[in-house]
Amino acid sequence: MSRLSPNDLFRIAVPGDPQVRPDGGAVAYTVTTADRDADENRCELWLAEPGREPRRLTSGPSDQAPRWSPDGRTLAFLRPVDGKPQIHLLPMDGGEPRVVTTEGAGTPVWSPDGRRLAFTAPHGEAEPHAPVVADTLEYKADGAGLLRDLRAHLVVVDVDSGEWRRLTGGDFHAGEPAWSPDGQQLAFVSSMEPDRDLTPDGAVYVVGLDEGEPKRLTDPGVICMGVWWLGERVVVAGFKGDPIGHTRLFELDATGLTEIETGLDRNVMVGAPGYPGASPVVLGGELLFCARDGGLTHLFAAPGRTRVGGENSVMGVSAAGGHLAYVAATPGSPGDVYLDDRRLTDHALPDVELFPLERRVFTAPDGTAVEGFLLRDPALKEPGPLLLDVHGGPHNAWAPVFDGVHLYHQVLAARGWSVLTLNPRGSDGYGEAFYTAAIGAWGLKDADDFLSPLDDLVREGVADPDRLAVTGYSYGGYMTCWLSATTDRFKAAIPGGCVSDLTSMSGTSDAGYFLKMFECCGDLAAQSPLTHVAGVTAPTLVLHGERDDRCPVGQAEQWFAALRERGVPARLVRYPGGSHLFILNGRPSHRIDYNERIVAWLEQWVIGSES
Repeated sequence: MSRLSPNDLFRIAVPGDPQVRPDGGAVAYTVTTADRDADENRCELWLAEPGREPRRLTSGPSDQAPRWSPDGRTLAFLRPVDGKPQIHLLPMDGGEPRVVTTEGAGTPVWSPDGRRLAFTAPHGEAEPHAPVVADTLEYKADGAGLLRDLRAHLVVVDVDSGEWRRLTGGDFHAGEPAWSPDGQQLAFVSSMEPDRDLTPDGAVYVVGLDEGEPKRLTDPGVICMGVWWLGERVVVAGFKGDPIGHTRLFELDATGLTEIETGLDRNVMVGAPGYPGASPVVLGGELLFCARDGGLTHLFAAPGRTRVGGENSVMGVSAAGGHLAYVAATPGSPGDVYLDDRRLTDHALPDVELFPLERRVFTAPDGTAVEGFLLRDPALKEPGPLLLDVHGGPHNAWAPVFDGVHLYHQVLAARGWSVLTLNPRGSDGYGEAFYTAAIGAWGLKDADDFLSPLDDLVREGVADPDRLAVTGYSYGGYMTCWLSATTDRFKAAIPGGCVSDLTSMSGTSDAGYFLKMFECCGDLAAQSPLTHVAGVTAPTLVLHGERDDRCPVGQAEQWFAALRERGVPARLVRYPGGSHLFILNGRPSHRIDYNERIVAWLEQWVIGSES
């Protein structure tokens, strides 16, 4: 048995987007891997059936979003053609996939009769050298860059003839569509108000196949994020009032939206990169949904019955034919496919021994309980170096499952380090009051949630107080800057995708106005690490994606320049083409470099020897 290394990235296979066949007898899903030679991520489609070895359906390299036709004879999926994702149809009785779109497409959604596919498609011009003219704040998006006049609109294509119709148009983006049971209407979420960039809005609309004007169905009291037509039920996910706190579920009928009683003080997770979850589904008359509980994403049946819990973190769900398919990560696996709780795949690395995570609950000075996870070699008996790693969000959460992103955790543990990950106030999975406890007070209300556990581990003889370091990404990068500026406890600091100045961030981030109004919503200077930069003494490695529009690279430049001016040992590493999520889905070479640089910096400045 060996220990995990950064190069194991090329052996990690992560399943996702499980889609149970309409008869319930098989599951189509994606498998994402890193290709060393091409320096790119690969995504293929696979099929798993009980009693059989999983088999590959397509060879990729970028096949995604498998969706079964209602009769189960055809699998629609997305594959790029000339750089644009297009819908392909794969006959399951044999034959090559057939492309049915030409202008680009989003996730395909079959009509109930299987004769049509609905999807979103880009509409407008995107001349790369034309001036970018912006009248609102919605002119860019992380991962997509400058949007110009491109908008996502609803399109329906006839499967047999290939004829297509665009059902929406205008200066707004249409969300993923959902078919009505009679196949005559599509529901979708959009924000069409002229000042939607200043006043967050999201509403449910329906549009008929006759290409009439979309009709708004919901009032401004709920900011809608997604809509699903589940049989005769229309289920909506959104925020009650301002976009603060937990995402909730609602049912839409002729009288409007009624909140669905989940029986939980937990955040509904509909799924996004880095935020495991899934769209709600109906099985046997029960509404199933994902929610975060103590760092793990579990599957629940409303109101509040646990369907998939334990040490599993669910990251994809579908239901059909009376059967349930899902993907769940565990402490030993980045994810496996399950059908009715029967595991169909095995993606654990069989020859790698992982150090176990110890679940801990610490008490902050004001009595608040803070859960965390301690990773270290159980054989260690003496105090040693410790790395505090801060998650992003700030409303994300660490989970005690296999971590194929932060590979340096296991590498450091093999070198005698302890790694402490904490879910401070602001983290998801501990109730809405905890979730919102640091709003308007970043660095001011949450810092003790990190420092107090360090005190405990020093007293316990786990951590050497002279060999402490801190790192983190996004909000974690912010908190790394903050803690290194306001304390002298750390011998090294490594902010990634960082936030150093909330004032400039509010005007340059694609989510800057939201951050200013609903998250930091207070004295931005007081909450900015740059205000306190004179206090930094720790040698600092700053890691940042070159094309990060969420936390723009200027945040890293400001922090690096301020440290350099003050004579603090500092290094800035910029990853070309890297968006904010590059540590999750960027070039494999960049992701390995990110992991290796962290280890080398810590060994150089905390241990005193460069690895």
